[in-house]
Amino acid sequence: MFRRAAPELEVYLADARRQVEDALDRAIPPLGTPPPRFHEAVRYTLLLPGKRLRGILTVAACELFRERGDGAVALACAVEMAHAASLILDDLPSMDDATLRRGKPVLHAVVGEANAILAAVGLLNAAYAAVLEAPGLRDAVRRQAAACLAGAVGAEGLIGGQVQDLESTGHKLDLEGLEWIHSHKTGALFLAAAQMGALAGGGRPRAREALHRYAKNLGLAFQITDDLLDYSGNPETTGKDAGQDRERTTFVNLCGIEGARKLVDELIDASVGALSPFGRRGAILRALAEMVRVRDR
Repeated sequence: MFRRAAPELEVYLADARRQVEDALDRAIPPLGTPPPRFHEAVRYTLLLPGKRLRGILTVAACELFRERGDGAVALACAVEMAHAASLILDDLPSMDDATLRRGKPVLHAVVGEANAILAAVGLLNAAYAAVLEAPGLRDAVRRQAAACLAGAVGAEGLIGGQVQDLESTGHKLDLEGLEWIHSHKTGALFLAAAQMGALAGGGRPRAREALHRYAKNLGLAFQITDDLLDYSGNPETTGKDAGQDRERTTFVNLCGIEGARKLVDELIDASVGALSPFGRRGAILRALAEMVRVRDR
């Protein structure tokens, strides 16, 4: 059963989510900007209400080392833009052929496939621009953050994971193969979010290594909870189709429901354990991990 976040976490999440969403709204042109259909498509998926977990992770990782600044929020926006682009592409008929995303019709059902693809490309373009224009950061940090995001999106990240996922349709995978797919398809952007936040905060290499372990385990745990929700979740709660992955190997049909839940617990425990060097400063990141453990959407 889903347990409500502690009041202090709820306040933090609401504040960080509002700041990221306000910045996203300002970062992209308003409706009616030529070409109007394109900007309608870009705003549609990007601004649908969501958890903003990846963007919040970027901000929280920065705050381990320094106060939240406009630069960290800009990097959080870049991560959210890349994530929105991946959702648009993932939902296409040539990919998952989904009908719902965040409780609304998927973008290609609203503006057509061609405009949806162009919106995804536009969002990726905007993501890199957001990194390179992030205020208050040194040029070297911007370059490192851009390289980090590029790695997360490319063949060693989202794209590589998606290709392998599509090729696995109708084939049985073992646990190692399944983990490879989702550490790239899902986990890569969690890793980028944490690393980009740490770069914005000036985190040293050893601290960034600890955050890498935290985010790697968190991202995989998030995907397993996604598989659990795909199997038994309510679309009215999750905001997306259920049963989309029945033709693919998932952590649920490979490990069973209880086995998948046990994996989530192990991964979240490892994620939280990686934060031990940060002591009390890691409280928000620990709470985010615990939230993933029990999420219902």
